[in-house]
Amino acid sequence: MIHNAIINITNLRLRTFIGFNDDEKQKQQDIIINVEIHYLADNKCLSDNVDNALNYKTICKDIIHHVENGRFLLLEKLTSDVLGLCVDNPVVSFAKVTIDKPHALRFADSVSLTLSYSNEENKGG
Repeated sequence: MIHNAIINITNLRLRTFIGFNDDEKQKQQDIIINVEIHYLADNKCLSDNVDNALNYKTICKDIIHHVENGRFLLLEKLTSDVLGLCVDNPVVSFAKVTIDKPHALRFADSVSLTLSYSNEENKGG
């Protein structure tokens, strides 16, 4: 039996340098990251053996390290980088990353960008 596992990392709140205006280059800003990762979970994975599962803690730590230690001019670049970290494992069949930049616009709660990745070979059937 083939199972499609979905990992969600919800509202990961970090601070980073994001933007191209002078004040944005000098002061870290809040961002909110939401991640959805799909992968095939075979019977070995569902046996409660941690060696056979996709390690979401490792993925989250990689995201935190990259974001907090980086400088980004564009939200597109930051989102693309985080998506790349999410699909680094060959078992991933689909991933979607949305990053919100709160208070980026005066009359809006936030501005966000979403990017997704799909690998048809890992979808099973």
